[in-house]
Amino acid sequence: MLNCPKCDGNLDFEEDELDEGDLLSCDECGASLHVAGLNPLEIQPEEDLEEEDEDDFLDDDDEEDDKDEDEDEDDDDDDY
Repeated sequence: MLNCPKCDGNLDFEEDELDEGDLLSCDECGASLHVAGLNPLEIQPEEDLEEEDEDDFLDDDDEEDDKDEDEDEDDDDDDY
C-alpha cells in the first residue's frame, strides 16, 4: 500500500505498474506527486522535483560562468 508523503492518505496505485518519473495525484489532498525511485519505491511531492531542477539549472549556470572567466583570463594573456 502506498501513502501520500504530504497527508499520509492512501494512494490507489499498483506498485508494480509504476515507473520512475511517473506523475501521480493524491485523491485525499490533491498533491501532485512523482515516482522518484523504484527500489525501494519512493514517492515525492512534485515541488521537490522542481527544486531539484532549479538546483541543476543553477549548477549549470555556475559552470558556464567559470568557463567565461577562464576565457577572459586567456584573452588577457594574449594582449601582452
